[in-house]
Amino acid sequence: MNTAELLHILGVDPKAMRGGSLLVYTPITGEQIAAVHEHTFADAQKIISQAHDAYLVWRTVPAPRRGELIRLLGQELRQHKETLGRLVSIETGKILAEGAGEVQEMIDICDFAVGLSRQLYGLTIASERPGHRMMETWHPLGVVGVISAFNFPVAVWSWNTALAIVCGNSVVWKPSEKTPLTALACQALFQRAMTKFGNTPAGLSQVLIGGRGIGIALVDHEQVALVSATGSTRMGHEVGPRVAARFGRSLLELGGNNAIIVSPSADLGMAERAILFGAIGTAGQRCTTTRRLIVHSSVAQALVTRLKKAYASAKVGDPTQADTLVGPLIDQAAFDAMQAALLRASAEGGRVTGGQRQLADQQPHAWYVAPAIVEMPGQTAVVCHETFAPILYVMQYDDFDQAIAMHNDVPQGLSSAIFTTDLREAEQFLSAAGSDCGIANVNIGTSGAEIGGAFGGEKETGGGRESGSDAWRMYMRRATNTINYSNQLPLAQGIKFGDD
Repeated sequence: MNTAELLHILGVDPKAMRGGSLLVYTPITGEQIAAVHEHTFADAQKIISQAHDAYLVWRTVPAPRRGELIRLLGQELRQHKETLGRLVSIETGKILAEGAGEVQEMIDICDFAVGLSRQLYGLTIASERPGHRMMETWHPLGVVGVISAFNFPVAVWSWNTALAIVCGNSVVWKPSEKTPLTALACQALFQRAMTKFGNTPAGLSQVLIGGRGIGIALVDHEQVALVSATGSTRMGHEVGPRVAARFGRSLLELGGNNAIIVSPSADLGMAERAILFGAIGTAGQRCTTTRRLIVHSSVAQALVTRLKKAYASAKVGDPTQADTLVGPLIDQAAFDAMQAALLRASAEGGRVTGGQRQLADQQPHAWYVAPAIVEMPGQTAVVCHETFAPILYVMQYDDFDQAIAMHNDVPQGLSSAIFTTDLREAEQFLSAAGSDCGIANVNIGTSGAEIGGAFGGEKETGGGRESGSDAWRMYMRRATNTINYSNQLPLAQGIKFGDD
């Protein structure tokens, strides 16, 4: 099926694909596949205002009832998993398994959110005053603005939207201008769920299509209570202060420079498998991509030899073919950034294997590349910079404390892992003196986080948390309540008035 057929099945109006100013290209061939209509600043103001009106109605709907809408969305996603997954592959260049896997993440977060709709718990707190009770309650926040990146064009929206909706909020989504078609498809599926739900306020979920200016309109709007932004650290540096200037909330999911430590006691077969998936999956264009390998000198040669052999056997090509493991980079800018990083790594003493352009004769307008392994003399400046491409920097260590120090000595702090069978090393890695990342794993790689855990990182990764655990609290406001059921009114700080 071609793109138009996929969008038709998903319920997108064909007119949305034609005659617009935002040109959409598939990285598989580099060909234009759509011309999408963009929203204006005035459109954005109207859409956000409508979303606020929807929130005022939706916040009064009981949370378990709100969960029913997300259950219906999950049904739509199950029914259209293959179709939406294929559209993800066409628009981002992901292999089919990854496209379908991303939709499965959407289904999983819907299941999580439906259960959560009956578990938005507060606390009962002991009061120091006789005849008083204290408690904590959680209430809907308002309009939630979602800004997503091209590499996970549908999952990030669902992580935010499923939680935001069951928490009683409305959502306005500004997708990457590189991946608007998947956004329109998700909105169409959400609209189907709303129709089945019945009596849903108009504007509960909406999409804003456009570039940087539309993103700014969303970030700056006073009625957007929370901006959840996923993207580069550079983007976060702009979004965070703008939202803070109006005392709004921001949830930032930014860059990652993720490392795996491989100790002398590690199972090298397991480590190889995790490194390969983490480093070349999505052509290195994940925030959780494995970018640094810190390996003990006693096993470094054996592991690198295994990795080079595995890299050589990984097929680079059309992501819609079942045997492909590595699809294209998103565009030429990504390819150019990768080549610049490899040149810089060579200048800093690195030995580069791979990294060349692939299939240029067959697909001259697409940007396929061989994943690169770069053996570095140490953690140089280029290693500390995140390049969104399949580059794995390999560095050696002799002392475990040295490995931890090297691991933490980068600006980013998203995902991390260690492969070891040494209990002390594993526990130190997970301790306060170990990994400084938001995700720290033992004998499992940096990619493939589960829905049930909170997802996010520290330092320049932004500090935000999405998905599981108590991440739902970001989408609600907390109120501390005190109830006096006595016939006395004791004053704080022991203050007395008159005849007290």
